[in-house]
Amino acid sequence: MVVGVKSLQFAILSFLEYPYTMNYQNIITIEPGKRGGQPTIRGMRISVYDILKMLASGMSHKQILDDFSELTEKDIQAVLSYASDREHSLTISSDEITTRPKHLAQAHS
Repeated sequence: MVVGVKSLQFAILSFLEYPYTMNYQNIITIEPGKRGGQPTIRGMRISVYDILKMLASGMSHKQILDDFSELTEKDIQAVLSYASDREHSLTISSDEITTRPKHLAQAHS
């Protein structure tokens, strides 16, 4: 994989600016049989996807916490850290483009 100088500079600057990610391993759990093996929050039936979907729809952290009293601000931060780490680990190659959602595949073809 060839990495451009600008993207390498961005990665280094990003790491220096945000050197620590939240340790979410004790908050985000995956249990076979619970929510189809999706990552959930502290073994509850609330999935990472559920929280991300709520945030994407425009709900604030406060609204989510008001609707789900069992959640904490730390839980929402763990979801965001988990999603950030997952996103960071993605790489796009020409072989992967065909397996991505149509709107992403079209943007890269």
